[in-house]
Amino acid sequence: MSDLDAAALRDWLSRQFPDAGGPDAVLAFEPISGGQSNPTYFVTWGPRRLVLRRKPAGAILPGAHAIEREFRVLRALEGTNVPVPRALVLEEDAGVLGTPFYVMERLEGRVFSDCALPGLSPEERRAMYLSMAETLARLHALRPDEVGLDDYGRPGGYFERQLRRWSKQYADSPGPRIPALDRMMDWLPANMPADDGAVSIAHGDFRLGNMMFHPTEPRVVAVLDWELSTLGHPLADLGFCVMPWQTAPDEYGGILGLDHAALGIPSREEFVAHYHAHARQTAELTRFHMAFALFRFAVIFVGIADRAGAGNAASNEAAELGPLAERFAIRALQAAGLDPSDEADPSR
Repeated sequence: MSDLDAAALRDWLSRQFPDAGGPDAVLAFEPISGGQSNPTYFVTWGPRRLVLRRKPAGAILPGAHAIEREFRVLRALEGTNVPVPRALVLEEDAGVLGTPFYVMERLEGRVFSDCALPGLSPEERRAMYLSMAETLARLHALRPDEVGLDDYGRPGGYFERQLRRWSKQYADSPGPRIPALDRMMDWLPANMPADDGAVSIAHGDFRLGNMMFHPTEPRVVAVLDWELSTLGHPLADLGFCVMPWQTAPDEYGGILGLDHAALGIPSREEFVAHYHAHARQTAELTRFHMAFALFRFAVIFVGIADRAGAGNAASNEAAELGPLAERFAIRALQAAGLDPSDEADPSR
């Protein structure tokens, strides 16, 4: 079942894509499971195979679920060496389907939620991780002004702004307080490195689950879910990308505690080194960057839990994923070098 209005969607598609056969073209659509932010659907309209992403229904935080920004960055990256689906049409009129949405081409490929990549050979796993590192390096090598994204965010002060944003989102949550998150809200500002002026197009959610790999080859063919993208510091994306090495398999499919060598998965250090070998020169990844990434993801899980409580979550799994906020907050403490059991930590 889907909450899309079939008649309204058919009318809109017939106007946007009359080459597909007009109002009598065959229409089929189904929700794609797994997304926790913008509801996403496979849409078949005559011979066209599309993907539709829209804002969720109900009240949302200001600036959240920015499908307009997703559409803009996809358009800007088309033709670069960063692989993305081709964005086709943005519809900002909420009266069409209830919320703004856009459609893009549907690509063929594989998407994995489990970072252990079950069912693949060690050689494939290794190649996939290294392809992901190279793809991130290519994204960060792009100059925003060369692709029309020089005004896509404010250069400089990225981590300071991000800390304010995510701390406020957590503070505004109606849910229960999480002591580990409260501690990180103290530790992160006190340990934030000086701004070195590095600016890149930052994906904001660059992880294996947002990569589409070739149907048979171990290489990235599309980077998905650009909702949180902006101009930012490249180490924010890199810190986020290495989270699987710091989280367990039952914590959103991490790989902490697994035998990486036997699986063929590079170590975190090797992955980071491979990124640096293909990226523009940038500073080294630190405890701050890794702790910040985990803190931010914990707050994202807080938001998922809040939307589940309000009945607005995009996935049926949202109620189960909400409790991961505390787990990721504890991992953030560990990444910072703090003892999660020490409530009287002197660094507070």
